[in-house]
Amino acid sequence: MVRTFDVSEEEMPEVGRRSNEVIEGGYPQIVWEHSHVVVNDEGKVMTYCVYESPDEETVRNHAQELGKHTVDVVHEIAGDVSPSDFPT
Repeated sequence: MVRTFDVSEEEMPEVGRRSNEVIEGGYPQIVWEHSHVVVNDEGKVMTYCVYESPDEETVRNHAQELGKHTVDVVHEIAGDVSPSDFPT
């Protein structure tokens, strides 16, 4: 999931805590694996988040309850690779 936030980089730890609270309070079927946080050229905070979820609707509902951001796109991960998967 790629998201654009309406908060500053300094406010992101509170958003992360709130995300965990929302999961614990109503979405136990979601596992937040990790996120990459970036600040784009316009100064907007964006995240690239990996969740385990039974379906897209559930993770979008969590995002809506979290608030303070826009979901830009959701992709299903087909697999993982790393440089060690391609020895020279």
